[in-house]
Amino acid sequence: MSKDELNAVVTQRLEVTPDLVILRVVPDGWELPTFEAGQFGVIGLPPEAPRTEYSDPVEDYEKPQRGLIRRAYSIASSSVATEYLEFYITLVRSGALTPRLFALEIGDRLWLGPKITGMFTLQDVPPNKNVVMVATGTGLAPYMSMLRTYLRENTERRFVVLHGARHSWDLGYRSELEVMQDLCANFIYIPQISRPANEHVAWSGHTGYVQNLWTDGPLDEVWGGHPTPEDTHVFVCGNPYMCDDVTKILVSEGFKEHKRRDPGQIHIERYW
Repeated sequence: MSKDELNAVVTQRLEVTPDLVILRVVPDGWELPTFEAGQFGVIGLPPEAPRTEYSDPVEDYEKPQRGLIRRAYSIASSSVATEYLEFYITLVRSGALTPRLFALEIGDRLWLGPKITGMFTLQDVPPNKNVVMVATGTGLAPYMSMLRTYLRENTERRFVVLHGARHSWDLGYRSELEVMQDLCANFIYIPQISRPANEHVAWSGHTGYVQNLWTDGPLDEVWGGHPTPEDTHVFVCGNPYMCDDVTKILVSEGFKEHKRRDPGQIHIERYW
């Protein structure tokens, strides 16, 4: 298989908004490697691939490029769904790759890296510890993989997703997460939006920034108390400014950033 061969096919395309898309990708003629929920894959397209009409004009800033344009994206699909990978992607209108990914339709080809990697997984979380997952935007993707893989079989562990977005329509996977909450007594989903004034129908949920769900009491109310380093690991994924803010809050409460050689309870994946 050539390193630049378009070796995979889009089999499902779900447009959440004009700026958010879920792509399901299937390898063509080869098998996906095994991977751990929370890891990332690499996808790519050639420079001559068309860009979506919603992207910015490229004449002033996109330099000629040889070979494929490649980027790493967290996998949203379960690690036991071995026939495809699912990616949750936000459009960067001035970007090199995402405007091309947004132009893909079902049946179109792209490049899918044969290696899946990453340390943002549940492997270092003791089985008796609960898990709080904090995300902004498409930072939700690795959590979807974890929940789809492990939620039903880890009935003694509690999982919580705190998901922040600008608008209610930006809360991708919201319907699936609400169904998970209805079906699984050990799972809680708390969405929050930061621009309620833009809603077409009045938003009755939480507003502000996602870190407020931790500091201002909404999590404590449904949790039955405040999570501590003794009983909980916290995963933080998305906007790097949010990641830094949440980390500072957690450190002030006695949590510690996790490293393989220096274990802690804070696991971080910063996007862009």
